[in-house]
Amino acid sequence: MYLHEIGDFPIRCFSCGAVIGHIYAKYLEMLKEGKSPKDALDALGITRYCCRRMFISHKSLIEEIAKYHGAVG
Repeated sequence: MYLHEIGDFPIRCFSCGAVIGHIYAKYLEMLKEGKSPKDALDALGITRYCCRRMFISHKSLIEEIAKYHGAVG
């Protein structure tokens, strides 16, 4: 697992504040094994809609931002 895949995932859910950051690496592994996002989140015990949204809608932007490192400032 590369840091850029999990490095910018939020530690807490934006809505309810539940700690979810430590689960993201396991979630990615389950997706790579071929599980659907629903099955992976169910297996990991993520039941709140707000927390599920955090996993499903996350898009890593580290590589995109890294292109401009040093360009400003």
